[in-house]
Amino acid sequence: MITTTSTTMEGAILKLPCLRTVSRNPNFTSRSSGSLRWRSRPLHVSASAASSPSLINDTKIGPGSLGHITRSDFPILHQEINGSKLVYLDNAATSQKPTAVINALQNYYEAYNSNVHRGIHYLSAKATDEYESARQKVANFINAAGAREIVFTRNATEAINLVAYSWGLSNLKPGDEIITTVAEHHSAIVPWQLVAQKTGAVLRFVNLTEDEVADVDQLRGFLSRKTKLLVIHHVSNMLASVLPMDEVISWAHDVGAKVLVDACQSVPHMVVDVKTLDADFLVASSHKMCGPTGVGFLYGKSEILSAMPPFLGGGEMIADVYLDHSTYAEPPSRFEAGTPAIGEAIGLGAAIDYLSEIGMQQIHDYEMELANYLYDNLSSVSDVRIYGPAPSQTVTRAALCSFNVKDVHPTDIATFLDQQHGVAIRSGHHCAQPLHRHLGISSSARASLHFYNTKDDVDRFIEALKDTISFFTSFK
Repeated sequence: MITTTSTTMEGAILKLPCLRTVSRNPNFTSRSSGSLRWRSRPLHVSASAASSPSLINDTKIGPGSLGHITRSDFPILHQEINGSKLVYLDNAATSQKPTAVINALQNYYEAYNSNVHRGIHYLSAKATDEYESARQKVANFINAAGAREIVFTRNATEAINLVAYSWGLSNLKPGDEIITTVAEHHSAIVPWQLVAQKTGAVLRFVNLTEDEVADVDQLRGFLSRKTKLLVIHHVSNMLASVLPMDEVISWAHDVGAKVLVDACQSVPHMVVDVKTLDADFLVASSHKMCGPTGVGFLYGKSEILSAMPPFLGGGEMIADVYLDHSTYAEPPSRFEAGTPAIGEAIGLGAAIDYLSEIGMQQIHDYEMELANYLYDNLSSVSDVRIYGPAPSQTVTRAALCSFNVKDVHPTDIATFLDQQHGVAIRSGHHCAQPLHRHLGISSSARASLHFYNTKDDVDRFIEALKDTISFFTSFK
């Protein structure tokens, strides 16, 4: 038995974080395969549902919802944290993994662990087939023209750096402009700062509107023949805003610019079609879409990838190596030097199978209802300031809320929620320091949902937050 220790801080007793034995729900059963049998009727909810309580369809997020149906597929959700049932609301940082993905990883290491592309024996052939099958699944998932347009990387950050160092250093020159926004993740800012320093290119930043959304009208005004690249998020990881990517990309193409889309917060939550968007580059991470950590992907149009030089040198990315020079493989191998994250890529493929069987439109529709429910309930809590646009008939928010509470530090909020209530949220700058500075703050708290969350999770979070606020304000 594990006991809980405590410490006194300013007259209050707080439980210290501790590891606890997983407490399984006695009614919990986990499906061992990736095959899902849906018995509930399909969910068809307007993506533009307003935040008014009268327009939130409780039947879609109540008992029998997608969240209730899928929870049993996620073993980690069925445990206690610091004496309370876990409520996991940190999905914008990373998602949890269904049993089907865990089993796919275990099966790889137990049954056919081997290096890919380099062996003729059964294990190597099997590993290669599964690894390349995962690449095809990614291509199908985002509707790429083919698997050759998908490059596996360690994560989305490496995918952006690949474009920066391979395409950027080869194509940018002094005076060229790279346009991005103040709302970008650090991984979409820092690589371009480095490339701008090396090439003499100029970074220009789009500000926010009064509704705290990246100002696409200002962006359109920035575009000119000097613009060579637009780097932009699809969904903001802090503001929850969703940008009209098809229009934005079309505007950029009108002036001859390429577009790199950060889709880390969109690919796991909605249908993303790179052909419809006409994106030149698009990046996403496995771990945010129910897959393993350590692998992500870059989508690039085949003609652009074929013209790009290697990013890293070594094995696998070559055609022939001589003492005085080397020739290089065609994409995607050209950009995948060394032994890749084989098991992780296979796990990503299993995650895509899982998500696809549910259906991304069904996931998106359900999450939009849950997003409105979260926003409505959080905005009703006294002294809470939510960042980003308010949902309405014409404005859709992603299923997350970044917020602050008057006179209470976000880290104190997150710590108390975890230690006293078992509610996991995030606090800090969410890898978006420029955005926080633009908003006049240094940090914020963030609750973020996925399709396996439920209305009950939101209710528990709100009640726990009220208790947290009451605790800290009692010292005033």
